[in-house]
Amino acid sequence: MESDPAGAADAGRASAPVLPHRNEALAREPALFRRYPALRALPRAPFVLAPTPIEPLALAGAPPGDCFVKRDDRSCALYGGNKPRKLEFVLGAAAARGTRRLITNGGIGTHHGLATAILGRTLGMATTVVCVPQPLTKHVREQLEAMLAFEAELRFARSVPGAAAQTVRAFVRSTLAGERPQLIPTGGSSAVGDIGFVSAAFELAEQIETGAMPAPNEIYLPIGSGGSLSGLTLGARLAGLRARLIGVLVTDILPPGPRRIAALARATLTRLRRLDATIPELSIGPEDFEITRAQLGAGYGAETEAGQEAARQATDAGLLLEQTYTAKCMAEMLARQADGRSRPPLLFWHTYNSVDFWTQAPAHPGLERLPASLRAWIAGQP
Repeated sequence: MESDPAGAADAGRASAPVLPHRNEALAREPALFRRYPALRALPRAPFVLAPTPIEPLALAGAPPGDCFVKRDDRSCALYGGNKPRKLEFVLGAAAARGTRRLITNGGIGTHHGLATAILGRTLGMATTVVCVPQPLTKHVREQLEAMLAFEAELRFARSVPGAAAQTVRAFVRSTLAGERPQLIPTGGSSAVGDIGFVSAAFELAEQIETGAMPAPNEIYLPIGSGGSLSGLTLGARLAGLRARLIGVLVTDILPPGPRRIAALARATLTRLRRLDATIPELSIGPEDFEITRAQLGAGYGAETEAGQEAARQATDAGLLLEQTYTAKCMAEMLARQADGRSRPPLLFWHTYNSVDFWTQAPAHPGLERLPASLRAWIAGQP
């Protein structure tokens, strides 16, 4: 990557926040900026270690060269997965406006909430996570402990309307405290956050050009809030990639549909074109987004037999998956391979974190520090 976005700013250009203990790898420039240099005006916290590797994926029954994996699980030295791609733009914008508290929401095992707490802390920002119930697995308990270890303030609501009310109260309290809070949508999916995945598509195009893999015919990624699919689809159109993107829906809590995701992609494109009018003005509609519910099972966070088998096969191939997102996505790819619906080469976009973040934790984990309402809910679970 070519330039240091945290160095001296050009005239009129907003410089990105500087991370503590920043190294050269963290300062690499997004591929999107190389294609459209005017976009360097976007505030950015340089979290992502781009390009993330592309590797052959040896799955049982798949001929060599059919399957590849994009290792976004290694996207950031602080916390991997798909979240840092969005958060480097979301938190960059928040830092530029002087935010000292981030407020977001998700399930009680939210990966996005943990990533926000970890990455926000490096910029001196506190994090409030408003949580709603999901199946209480071992992994979910570990996520709760991790958010507490990174000093996130957790609030609990038993329903989506209750979470909305809790979010408003947290925002008002933070505003009155002078913290200039930034509300981050679920999953970091917004016209700002999704720029990270627009750039990811240009990154993939560069890797294809340099021989990391043949041009994929299909790209598989899990869909929670929809921002990754929105940004990657827009980026693929802009970068000239012809791959079919397959979004595997994993949530039944306000699940995003093609119409909402298309609107998000259009908003992202509008934001980008304000800075660089040479970016093509594309027509983007619901028909551009393929979303399947085939692997959802009983709902968000509920394990499925297909997901468990997919995780076993992935382990044999050297990948660690979890049951809420990535195992269900892999299950769909395996199902389409098995019945002949897939068209290789296939690319599995690995969105789960594989970085050991515990060594950075400033506090000891302990569920006794959960809010009383959440402790009571946990006590009532099987």
